[in-house]
Amino acid sequence: MIDKIAAGIAEALQDMRDGARVMIGGFGTAGIPNELIDGLIAQGARDLTIVNNNAGNAEQGLAALLKTGRVRKIICSFPRQADSHVFDALYRSGKIELELVPQGNLAERIRAAGAGVGAFFTPTGYGTDLAKGKETRVIEGRPYVLEYPIHGDVALIKAERGDRWGNLTYRKAARNFGPVMAMAAQRTVATVHDIVPLGSFDPEDIVTPGIFVSKIVKIDRVATQAGGFKQAA
Repeated sequence: MIDKIAAGIAEALQDMRDGARVMIGGFGTAGIPNELIDGLIAQGARDLTIVNNNAGNAEQGLAALLKTGRVRKIICSFPRQADSHVFDALYRSGKIELELVPQGNLAERIRAAGAGVGAFFTPTGYGTDLAKGKETRVIEGRPYVLEYPIHGDVALIKAERGDRWGNLTYRKAARNFGPVMAMAAQRTVATVHDIVPLGSFDPEDIVTPGIFVSKIVKIDRVATQAGGFKQAA
């Protein structure tokens, strides 16, 4: 019987190794798997390469992971924002390596990994520092840059609902990089707010099929001070 439901986050992340390339979903503050990031901090893996759209906010989530000093490199599109002081300090002191990737290229490089595409040409970045050292080609009169896929050892993503086979659906903008990261990584761990009985999903509603998911962990919704619940985006 296929059952990908983990008893807890520690169990789901127990195989994380030093030196892993970890893809972490999220766009801004939408769809960040904070509980999995906290679990990764507790698990203790070091010398990590992180793939994410941003480089952390304030001192929570990804920023808290960076602050531990266990991230060697980050591949992202928007490393700097108003509250990215943790990344700023690490980068300026030479304690973290940055690979800056335009957002569309980041999404497509991840997607290419999951689709089995060996490389692709894109006009984005041509003629800039981001294209230095890369192969270029003129196709039908337009210059392009050759980009390679970004594969992951592990993807950590946030979904809304899942079943024991690992089939996932998402909530609105929380979907962002989750589906393509799940396809691009050797292992995917997803948090969900609801675990539904097998067969509850209409096949047409499934965004990430269970074949791309290794473990799912049920998490509670975030309680507000008023005593209700806040639905994370």
